[in-house]
Amino acid sequence: MGNLKRALSGAHWHAEPPHWDLTDSELSLTTGSETDFWQNTLYGFRKDDGHFLGLSVEGDFTAVVGFEADYDVLYDQAGLMMRADDRMWLKAGIEYSDDVTNFSTVVTRDGRSDWSVIAVPNLTGIQRVRLTRVGGAVITHYLRQDGGWQLMRLADFPAEARVMVGPMACSPKRAGLVVRFREFQIGPPLEDLLHAS
Repeated sequence: MGNLKRALSGAHWHAEPPHWDLTDSELSLTTGSETDFWQNTLYGFRKDDGHFLGLSVEGDFTAVVGFEADYDVLYDQAGLMMRADDRMWLKAGIEYSDDVTNFSTVVTRDGRSDWSVIAVPNLTGIQRVRLTRVGGAVITHYLRQDGGWQLMRLADFPAEARVMVGPMACSPKRAGLVVRFREFQIGPPLEDLLHAS
């Protein structure tokens, strides 16, 4: 899985969490109160105070994060984020909704967010999500229990946007979600974007 401290060397916090620690094998954090990333759609509010540890990346890439958390309260979430600015970003990971763990993707463009979910109840242990950027497209996958990668989303994202990429967590309805990131990798983009296993 590699050295996590080395992989995140040079990364910077957006909304640093109240408690966090980074070692060679783990990034652990505890979320602040009512933190979230969302822009306008349906709910009419703007929130941009979730916790995100981002590395600057240009061009095409694939990033993978492995993480686990103590999901317990509505909208508890953790995963991977790609961010140009507060009006243009994507997050993919686990989000807890209606007492079910869901693999979730939120894409925000021009200050408006959308949300898609795939219910996978009762997930425990380390989960992995993957994000690939190629030109003006972004593809997200999650790792199934059988070891294959499952397509979550193909989304449009401006090719020219310089982005930050890295681990993300927030807890819109509480404080105190504990998240442990055990893996973060970034490298060349996958060749078979939609069907790679």
